[in-house]
Amino acid sequence: MTTSRIEPLEPPFEPELAAELARFMPPGMEPLRLFRTLAHNPRVLSRFRGGSLLDRGSITRREREIVILRTCARCGSEYEWGVHVTFFAERVGLAKEEVAATLLGAADDPAFGPNEARLIRLVDALHDTATVDDALWRELEEAYEPAQLIELLVLAGFYHMVSFVTNAAGVALEPGAARFPTAGSVSTGST
Repeated sequence: MTTSRIEPLEPPFEPELAAELARFMPPGMEPLRLFRTLAHNPRVLSRFRGGSLLDRGSITRREREIVILRTCARCGSEYEWGVHVTFFAERVGLAKEEVAATLLGAADDPAFGPNEARLIRLVDALHDTATVDDALWRELEEAYEPAQLIELLVLAGFYHMVSFVTNAAGVALEPGAARFPTAGSVSTGST
């Protein structure tokens, strides 16, 4: 898809909407196109922000980003994958090879350690079957507490929803955000 189906709202915004959009971004940064697209429905925008799992949760930030990147990659959401690569990958210690493997690699990719491979397998299972088989679940239980397992499941589900929105609404890629790699290279954008 080359054009947006729903164009992001542009400023000036009504005061309430401007305040809501400001809550999504660090001070001085313009709201992302995804948020401005969701802003067509302020109720959904507000609930979206309330459902975000980007705070400090029960899993590490690195684990969170691996799950998000793999989920967005499997859903073909170059928009959200690129935003997360640009804003979070380096901050959580993901090397370029690891980032590329979230898109192009299998769970046994040498870029992933044993625990990360479990996360990739979890995302792949949820994406492919909407469930997790007993063998993988036992492996996950060895590494994670119930609260963490719930967070991992909800995180993958949330980013499926984000991918649905970015893909179906045709949200244009953010300037400077990473793109899906070609010929084995990963651009991490200019931010």
